[in-house]
Amino acid sequence: MNVPANLKYSNDHEWCRIEGEIAVVGITDFAQSQLGDIVFVDVPTVGETLAAGEVFGSIEAVKTVSDAFLPVGGEILELNEAVDADPSIVNKDAYGEGWMVKVRMTDPSEYDALLTPEQYAELIG
Repeated sequence: MNVPANLKYSNDHEWCRIEGEIAVVGITDFAQSQLGDIVFVDVPTVGETLAAGEVFGSIEAVKTVSDAFLPVGGEILELNEAVDADPSIVNKDAYGEGWMVKVRMTDPSEYDALLTPEQYAELIG
């Protein structure tokens, strides 16, 4: 499994990258491989402020629907329009073009509490 060293991870299989005060969030390569072919990404929370661990949207694959959890708390600023138009991008490039939301963090220290790449690799075995 691909676990980039420049990201942090949640126990719920989301990744997080910091760009200034903004957190870019998506699901991991492991998560997309477990879900299978992603056909719809629903994020009704744009404009809302959520706590870390809250559900920010859902990911629908051919055979299942899964909640997407926010790894850090903050205001959901943006849904990736490319993923909205073509959800299969998440399957093709989970860590790049397949990001899901951008979040203005309320507590940047929450990022530090996320799993390191090594800890996440251990989690997924």
